[in-house]
Amino acid sequence: MKKVAVIQDLSSFGKCSLTAAIPVLSVMGVQAVPLPTAVLSAQTGYPSFFCEDFTSHMHSFMEEWSKLQVSFDGIYTGFVTGEEQIHNIFQFIETFRKKETVLLVDPVMADTGEVYKLFTDELLVRMKELVKIADVITPNVTECCLLTGLSYERLHRYSDEQDYIQALEDAGNRLQQETGAKVIITGVNPPSADSDKRLIGNMYLDGSRSFYRAMEYNGESYSGTGDLFASVIMGSLMRGDDLDQAVKRAETFLTEAIHDSSMEQVPTVEGVNFEKFLRLLL
Repeated sequence: MKKVAVIQDLSSFGKCSLTAAIPVLSVMGVQAVPLPTAVLSAQTGYPSFFCEDFTSHMHSFMEEWSKLQVSFDGIYTGFVTGEEQIHNIFQFIETFRKKETVLLVDPVMADTGEVYKLFTDELLVRMKELVKIADVITPNVTECCLLTGLSYERLHRYSDEQDYIQALEDAGNRLQQETGAKVIITGVNPPSADSDKRLIGNMYLDGSRSFYRAMEYNGESYSGTGDLFASVIMGSLMRGDDLDQAVKRAETFLTEAIHDSSMEQVPTVEGVNFEKFLRLLL
Protein backbone atom coordinates (compact mmCIF):
# COMPACT_ATOMS: atom_id res chain seq x y z
CA MET A 1 0.00 0.00 0.00
CA LYS A 2 1.30 3.42 -0.90
CA LYS A 3 1.96 5.88 1.92
CA VAL A 4 1.49 9.64 1.90
CA ALA A 5 2.82 11.93 4.61
CA VAL A 6 0.11 14.53 5.24
CA ILE A 7 1.49 17.68 6.87
CA GLN A 8 -1.55 19.66 7.99
CA ASP A 9 -3.52 20.67 11.04
CA LEU A 10 -6.08 18.59 12.90
CA SER A 11 -9.25 20.64 13.41
CA SER A 12 -12.00 18.93 15.38
CA PHE A 13 -14.80 20.92 13.72
CA GLY A 14 -14.88 22.20 10.16
CA LYS A 15 -14.26 19.01 8.16
CA CYS A 16 -10.96 20.20 6.76
CA SER A 17 -7.25 19.41 6.69
CA LEU A 18 -6.53 16.03 8.32
CA THR A 19 -10.17 15.14 8.97
CA ALA A 20 -10.73 15.56 5.23
CA ALA A 21 -7.47 14.08 3.93
CA ILE A 22 -7.39 10.89 6.01
CA PRO A 23 -10.79 9.45 4.97
CA VAL A 24 -10.34 10.47 1.32
CA LEU A 25 -6.89 8.92 0.99
CA SER A 26 -7.98 5.84 2.95
CA VAL A 27 -10.99 5.09 0.77
CA MET A 28 -8.75 5.52 -2.28
CA GLY A 29 -6.46 2.78 -1.01
CA VAL A 30 -3.65 4.98 0.29
CA GLN A 31 -2.23 5.04 3.81
CA ALA A 32 -2.37 8.57 5.20
CA VAL A 33 0.46 9.22 7.66
CA PRO A 34 -0.35 12.46 9.51
CA LEU A 35 2.20 14.96 10.76
CA PRO A 36 0.08 17.59 12.56
CA THR A 37 1.10 21.22 12.23
CA ALA A 38 -1.43 22.23 14.88
CA VAL A 39 -4.36 20.83 16.83
CA LEU A 40 -7.45 23.04 16.90
CA SER A 41 -10.83 22.77 18.57
CA ALA A 42 -12.31 24.10 15.32
CA GLN A 43 -10.93 25.50 12.09
CA THR A 44 -9.96 29.17 12.10
CA GLY A 45 -13.14 30.31 10.36
CA TYR A 46 -15.07 29.82 13.60
CA PRO A 47 -15.49 32.92 15.75
CA SER A 48 -13.59 31.26 18.61
CA PHE A 49 -11.16 28.35 18.68
CA PHE A 50 -8.32 26.81 20.69
CA CYS A 51 -5.07 26.20 18.82
CA GLU A 52 -2.06 24.22 19.99
CA ASP A 53 0.86 24.96 17.68
CA PHE A 54 2.90 21.82 16.89
CA THR A 55 5.98 23.55 15.50
CA SER A 56 8.18 22.34 18.36
CA HIS A 57 6.95 18.75 17.96
CA MET A 58 7.52 18.35 14.22
CA HIS A 59 11.20 17.45 14.66
CA SER A 60 10.27 14.69 17.11
CA PHE A 61 8.06 13.08 14.48
CA MET A 62 10.85 13.34 11.92
CA GLU A 63 13.42 11.84 14.30
CA GLU A 64 11.19 8.89 15.17
CA TRP A 65 10.24 8.23 11.56
CA SER A 66 13.92 8.35 10.58
CA LYS A 67 14.58 5.61 13.13
CA LEU A 68 11.93 3.51 11.41
CA GLN A 69 13.65 4.10 8.06
CA VAL A 70 10.30 4.78 6.44
CA SER A 71 9.79 6.21 2.98
CA PHE A 72 6.83 7.90 1.37
CA ASP A 73 5.28 7.65 -2.07
CA GLY A 74 3.78 11.09 -1.60
CA ILE A 75 4.16 14.17 0.59
CA TYR A 76 1.16 16.46 0.85
CA THR A 77 1.34 19.79 2.67
CA GLY A 78 -1.51 22.07 3.68
CA PHE A 79 -2.22 24.47 6.53
CA VAL A 80 0.82 25.76 8.43
CA THR A 81 0.94 28.19 11.34
CA GLY A 82 3.91 30.23 10.13
CA GLU A 83 7.16 30.44 8.23
CA GLU A 84 9.05 28.32 10.81
CA GLN A 85 6.85 25.36 9.94
CA ILE A 86 7.70 25.75 6.27
CA HIS A 87 11.37 25.60 7.30
CA ASN A 88 10.55 22.32 9.07
CA ILE A 89 8.77 21.07 5.95
CA PHE A 90 11.88 21.74 3.87
CA GLN A 91 13.85 19.61 6.34
CA PHE A 92 11.20 16.90 6.15
CA ILE A 93 11.36 16.88 2.36
CA GLU A 94 15.15 16.75 2.40
CA THR A 95 15.00 13.73 4.71
CA PHE A 96 12.11 11.73 3.28
CA ARG A 97 11.63 12.71 -0.36
CA LYS A 98 12.93 10.16 -2.82
CA LYS A 99 13.30 10.60 -6.56
CA GLU A 100 9.87 9.05 -7.19
CA THR A 101 8.08 10.79 -4.28
CA VAL A 102 5.25 13.08 -5.42
CA LEU A 103 5.13 16.43 -3.59
CA LEU A 104 1.76 18.18 -3.60
CA VAL A 105 1.67 21.63 -1.99
CA ASP A 106 -1.69 23.14 -1.16
CA PRO A 107 -0.58 26.71 -0.29
CA VAL A 108 -3.23 27.36 2.34
CA MET A 109 -3.15 31.08 3.13
CA ALA A 110 -6.38 32.79 2.09
CA ASP A 111 -9.75 32.53 0.36
CA THR A 112 -12.37 34.81 -1.22
CA GLY A 113 -9.96 37.73 -1.16
CA GLU A 114 -9.19 37.51 2.57
CA VAL A 115 -6.05 36.12 4.21
CA TYR A 116 -6.44 33.69 7.12
CA LYS A 117 -5.86 34.80 10.70
CA LEU A 118 -2.33 33.38 10.97
CA PHE A 119 -1.09 34.82 7.65
CA THR A 120 2.03 37.01 7.60
CA ASP A 121 4.21 38.48 4.86
CA GLU A 122 7.02 36.18 6.01
CA LEU A 123 4.76 33.16 5.55
CA LEU A 124 4.09 34.23 1.96
CA VAL A 125 7.82 34.55 1.25
CA ARG A 126 8.47 31.01 2.49
CA MET A 127 5.40 29.61 0.72
CA LYS A 128 6.71 31.02 -2.56
CA GLU A 129 9.91 29.07 -1.93
CA LEU A 130 8.03 25.87 -1.08
CA VAL A 131 5.90 25.81 -4.22
CA LYS A 132 9.07 26.01 -6.32
CA ILE A 133 10.00 22.45 -5.34
CA ALA A 134 6.49 20.98 -5.71
CA ASP A 135 5.29 18.58 -8.39
CA VAL A 136 1.68 19.76 -8.07
CA ILE A 137 0.29 23.00 -6.60
CA THR A 138 -3.40 23.52 -5.77
CA PRO A 139 -3.96 27.20 -4.90
CA ASN A 140 -7.39 28.76 -4.87
CA VAL A 141 -7.84 32.03 -6.77
CA THR A 142 -6.83 34.20 -3.81
CA GLU A 143 -3.70 32.14 -3.16
CA CYS A 144 -2.77 32.25 -6.85
CA CYS A 145 -3.00 36.04 -6.64
CA LEU A 146 -0.75 36.10 -3.57
CA LEU A 147 1.82 33.81 -5.19
CA THR A 148 1.96 35.72 -8.49
CA GLY A 149 1.27 39.33 -7.51
CA LEU A 150 -1.97 39.45 -9.49
CA SER A 151 -4.37 41.91 -7.85
CA TYR A 152 -7.42 40.05 -6.55
CA GLU A 153 -9.42 43.30 -6.60
CA ARG A 154 -8.41 44.06 -10.17
CA LEU A 155 -9.23 40.51 -11.26
CA HIS A 156 -12.72 40.83 -9.84
CA ARG A 157 -13.34 44.17 -11.54
CA TYR A 158 -13.52 42.37 -14.88
CA SER A 159 -17.09 42.26 -16.12
CA ASP A 160 -16.38 39.94 -19.02
CA GLU A 161 -15.90 36.23 -18.33
CA GLN A 162 -13.22 35.79 -20.99
CA ASP A 163 -11.16 38.71 -19.67
CA TYR A 164 -11.30 37.23 -16.16
CA ILE A 165 -10.32 33.76 -17.36
CA GLN A 166 -7.49 35.12 -19.51
CA ALA A 167 -6.03 37.18 -16.65
CA LEU A 168 -6.15 34.19 -14.30
CA GLU A 169 -4.70 31.89 -16.94
CA ASP A 170 -1.82 34.30 -17.48
CA ALA A 171 -1.12 34.29 -13.74
CA GLY A 172 -1.39 30.50 -13.61
CA ASN A 173 1.04 30.11 -16.50
CA ARG A 174 3.44 32.47 -14.76
CA LEU A 175 3.24 30.38 -11.58
CA GLN A 176 3.75 27.20 -13.60
CA GLN A 177 6.80 28.60 -15.36
CA GLU A 178 8.34 29.86 -12.13
CA THR A 179 7.91 26.51 -10.36
CA GLY A 180 7.88 23.86 -13.07
CA ALA A 181 4.96 22.29 -11.25
CA LYS A 182 1.55 21.31 -12.53
CA VAL A 183 -0.88 23.95 -11.28
CA ILE A 184 -4.56 23.50 -10.49
CA ILE A 185 -6.35 26.72 -9.52
CA THR A 186 -9.52 25.97 -7.58
CA GLY A 187 -12.65 28.02 -6.94
CA VAL A 188 -12.53 29.94 -10.23
CA ASN A 189 -15.65 32.14 -10.14
CA PRO A 190 -15.80 34.37 -13.24
CA PRO A 191 -18.38 37.12 -13.79
CA SER A 192 -21.51 36.11 -15.65
CA ALA A 193 -23.84 38.06 -17.91
CA ASP A 194 -26.67 35.95 -16.52
CA SER A 195 -27.14 36.88 -12.85
CA ASP A 196 -29.25 33.75 -12.33
CA LYS A 197 -26.53 31.41 -13.55
CA ARG A 198 -23.30 31.71 -11.61
CA LEU A 199 -20.44 29.32 -12.35
CA ILE A 200 -17.44 27.98 -10.45
CA GLY A 201 -14.70 25.73 -11.69
CA ASN A 202 -11.06 24.72 -11.74
CA MET A 203 -8.21 25.60 -14.08
CA TYR A 204 -5.39 23.17 -14.86
CA LEU A 205 -2.06 24.26 -16.38
CA ASP A 206 0.98 22.07 -17.01
CA GLY A 207 3.15 24.20 -19.28
CA SER A 208 2.01 22.61 -22.51
CA ARG A 209 -1.74 23.03 -22.19
CA SER A 210 -4.45 24.36 -19.96
CA PHE A 211 -8.13 23.72 -19.46
CA TYR A 212 -10.93 25.28 -17.45
CA ARG A 213 -14.14 23.48 -16.60
CA ALA A 214 -17.08 25.12 -14.79
CA MET A 215 -20.16 23.96 -12.90
CA GLU A 216 -23.17 25.73 -11.44
CA TYR A 217 -22.35 27.70 -8.29
CA ASN A 218 -24.68 28.15 -5.33
CA GLY A 219 -22.77 31.20 -4.08
CA GLU A 220 -21.51 29.54 -0.88
CA SER A 221 -17.92 28.91 0.25
CA TYR A 222 -17.74 25.80 2.43
CA SER A 223 -14.96 24.92 4.83
CA GLY A 224 -12.64 22.15 3.70
CA THR A 225 -13.61 21.88 0.03
CA GLY A 226 -10.10 22.84 -1.07
CA ASP A 227 -8.63 20.19 1.24
CA LEU A 228 -11.01 17.56 -0.09
CA PHE A 229 -10.13 18.53 -3.67
CA ALA A 230 -6.38 18.34 -3.08
CA SER A 231 -6.77 15.03 -1.23
CA VAL A 232 -8.59 13.47 -4.18
CA ILE A 233 -5.85 14.75 -6.48
CA MET A 234 -3.17 13.13 -4.32
CA GLY A 235 -5.11 9.87 -4.03
CA SER A 236 -5.57 9.78 -7.79
CA LEU A 237 -1.86 10.38 -8.41
CA MET A 238 -1.05 7.49 -6.08
CA ARG A 239 -3.29 5.31 -8.25
CA GLY A 240 -1.37 6.35 -11.33
CA ASP A 241 -4.16 8.47 -12.83
CA ASP A 242 -3.35 11.48 -14.96
CA LEU A 243 -4.40 14.88 -13.69
CA ASP A 244 -7.29 15.21 -16.14
CA GLN A 245 -8.88 12.14 -14.55
CA ALA A 246 -8.00 13.34 -11.07
CA VAL A 247 -9.63 16.74 -11.53
CA LYS A 248 -12.80 15.22 -12.97
CA ARG A 249 -13.06 12.77 -10.06
CA ALA A 250 -12.60 15.55 -7.51
CA GLU A 251 -15.22 17.71 -9.22
CA THR A 252 -17.80 14.90 -9.30
CA PHE A 253 -17.20 14.09 -5.63
CA LEU A 254 -17.42 17.68 -4.46
CA THR A 255 -20.42 18.56 -6.63
CA GLU A 256 -22.44 15.83 -4.93
CA ALA A 257 -21.25 16.73 -1.44
CA ILE A 258 -21.91 20.45 -1.89
CA HIS A 259 -25.37 19.86 -3.37
CA ASP A 260 -26.33 17.61 -0.46
CA SER A 261 -25.02 20.13 2.08
CA SER A 262 -26.92 22.95 0.38
CA MET A 263 -30.14 20.95 0.45
CA GLU A 264 -29.66 20.26 4.15
CA GLN A 265 -28.74 23.92 4.78
CA VAL A 266 -25.48 23.01 6.48
CA PRO A 267 -23.67 26.16 7.75
CA THR A 268 -20.68 26.79 5.51
CA VAL A 269 -18.28 26.95 8.46
CA GLU A 270 -19.11 23.31 9.23
CA GLY A 271 -17.99 21.96 5.85
CA VAL A 272 -19.78 19.60 3.49
CA ASN A 273 -21.41 16.18 3.85
CA PHE A 274 -18.59 14.46 1.99
CA GLU A 275 -18.83 11.26 4.03
CA LYS A 276 -21.96 10.19 2.13
CA PHE A 277 -20.08 10.28 -1.16
CA LEU A 278 -16.76 8.63 -0.37
CA ARG A 279 -18.07 5.65 -2.36
CA LEU A 280 -17.56 7.73 -5.52
CA LEU A 281 -13.81 7.52 -4.91
CA LEU A 282 -13.59 3.73 -4.76
